[in-house]
Amino acid sequence: MKKRIAIFGSTGSIGTQALDVIASNPDKFEVEILTAHSNDKLLVQQAKKFNPNAVVIVNESKYAAVKEALASTDVKVFAGENALEEVAVFDTYDMMVAAIVGFAGLKSTLKAIESGKAIALANKETLVVAGDIVMQRAVEKRVPVIPVDSEHSAIFQCLIGETRNKIEKVVLTASGGPFLGKKPNFLVNVKKEHALQHPNWNMGAKISVDSATLMNKGLEMIEARWLFNLHPEQIQVIVHPQSIIHSMVQFEDGSIKAQMGLPDMKLPIQYALAFPVRIPNAFPRYDFSRSSSLHFEQPDIKTFRNLALAGEALHKGGNMPCVLNAANEIAVYGFLRNRIGFLDMMEMVERAMEKIPYIEKPSLEEYFESDAEARNFAASLIHI
Repeated sequence: MKKRIAIFGSTGSIGTQALDVIASNPDKFEVEILTAHSNDKLLVQQAKKFNPNAVVIVNESKYAAVKEALASTDVKVFAGENALEEVAVFDTYDMMVAAIVGFAGLKSTLKAIESGKAIALANKETLVVAGDIVMQRAVEKRVPVIPVDSEHSAIFQCLIGETRNKIEKVVLTASGGPFLGKKPNFLVNVKKEHALQHPNWNMGAKISVDSATLMNKGLEMIEARWLFNLHPEQIQVIVHPQSIIHSMVQFEDGSIKAQMGLPDMKLPIQYALAFPVRIPNAFPRYDFSRSSSLHFEQPDIKTFRNLALAGEALHKGGNMPCVLNAANEIAVYGFLRNRIGFLDMMEMVERAMEKIPYIEKPSLEEYFESDAEARNFAASLIHI
C-alpha cells in the first residue's frame, strides 16, 4: 500500500523537496493534498503533476485562477485559511507534512492530530508556540510526530532502540550562519541579501534569516524540549560550521551518538516519510577519505542575542516562547522589507518579551491571544 501524503506548505522549500522525494519513489508514496499561501502558479504545476485529491490556496484572491487552471482535472480546489483546517481532517491521507512556515501552521496541525494523522513536522513554530498542548494531544491520539528538521531528525534517529536508556543531554549543532565570527559593528550594516546567503543549507527566506540571527537554533531548543520530553538544562547548542554532524545525544553513561551526513534536507524528509523503513536513494554521500577537519565552538550569544533570548523563553516557559516567536516573525518580516536593520530584530524580540504579560500555564486560546498581542506590539515598533 502506498502511503498517502498531504503537504501543507507545498510551494516552500520543504514542500518542494518533499515532492521531489515522492516523485523519486512513486511506488511508495502518493500525494493527496497540497496547500500554498499565495504561489498559485507553482501550486497549479504541482497539482497537474501529482494529481492530488484536493488543493488549498490560502490567498482567496488567487482562488479563481487556480480553479480555472485545474478545471480539466478532478482536483478539488479550496481557498482561505479555514480551508486548511477543513482539509486537514479529510480521511483520504495517512501523513501530514507540516511545512507551513510560522505560527500559521499550528491550527491545521492540531486538526490533523485530532483526526489521528501521522505528522512529519517541519514547522518548528507549532511546538514553540504551544508544544505542551500539541504533544499532549498527540499522546492522547497515539499519533506519531516525526521531526523533519535535520537536527531533530538526527536526535530522533539516535534515540531509536534507546527507549529504556536515560538521556543526559542533547547537543544541537548550528552552522553559525553567514555571519559566524562577526561583531555588532559589522552586523549593523547587514542587508537582507547577505542574510539570505546561507553557507550550507538551501532554505526559505524566513528560516535563512532566523539562521543568520541564531533564532532558528533558539526555536529548535524549544522544539526539542517538547519533542523529546527534556528539561531545559538538558539541551545544549554548539556551533559546527561544516554541518556534517546534525546533532548528538549523550546518555547517562557518557556515550554519545551522532547522526552525520552531507547537508541535504531531502534525507530527513525521506526518513520521516518512510519511517520506520530506510529506503535507498542517490543522494551524495559524505566521503571520510576526502574529509577536512570538523570544528566545534561555543555560540556568541552576546552578539547573537536571539539565542540567549530563546534560552530565557525556554527556561521561563508559559507563553514566553509564543511571544518570542510572534515578535520574531514580525521582526523578520520588517527586515526582509528593508524596514529595520539586522540588529533591530533582536531588540524587537527583547522588548516584546518585556512588554507582554507572562502567563504560566496558558490555554490554547491564551496562546492565540499572546501571539496576537506580541505581533501587534512588534508591528507598532516598525509602524507596519
